[in-house]
Amino acid sequence: MSTSIRPRKRENHEFIPSDYFRRLEKKEIFENEAPLEVDLGCGEGTFLLDMAEKFPERNFIGVERLLGRVRKVSRRAELRGLTNVKVLRLDSKYVAEWLLPLSSISRVHLLCPDPWPKEKHHRHRLFRPSFLNSLESILEPGGEFLFKTDHDEYYEWSLEQANQYKGSLIQAEWPEDAFFYPKTDFQRQWEAEGKSLDSIRMIKPANL
Repeated sequence: MSTSIRPRKRENHEFIPSDYFRRLEKKEIFENEAPLEVDLGCGEGTFLLDMAEKFPERNFIGVERLLGRVRKVSRRAELRGLTNVKVLRLDSKYVAEWLLPLSSISRVHLLCPDPWPKEKHHRHRLFRPSFLNSLESILEPGGEFLFKTDHDEYYEWSLEQANQYKGSLIQAEWPEDAFFYPKTDFQRQWEAEGKSLDSIRMIKPANL
């Protein structure tokens, strides 16, 4: 007796690459030429969807490893009638290093990632010079990387990584009122507990 595995049904707002082993072209994600922003580790999508609603002239893709969250983000996008947002189920590090199109991303957001607090787990942390090199490749000239964390040690560690990085991305100030930036679910939770978030902003020079 043979059995077959039914392929999983794709959610309406889910992006599934035709090939996971080559770098994408920007038009494969969205057909129009609107600026493209990427939310790495988008969770349940509150930040992603609020941004997509605020900026209908821009496109957004969330990257999330957990299937349940991918489904939830997709369905919430459907309920809100958003046409400029998609979600990709994959590991953020792989997406940044090997999948996203070169010199095509307007903004990359990395908000409240797992800090992997134990020293033996620091190797799992995404923020490091090799990751910044990947961002330098995928960001368009003038594009930027925006990072937030509530974990003090991870923030200090990330600053050290940014200072060790030798590429073209430049650290820049990020005033709280610089531009519209909605809060993630984690940020709301931690602020309710009296915690504060630290941030890092890095920009790719426009003349590259």
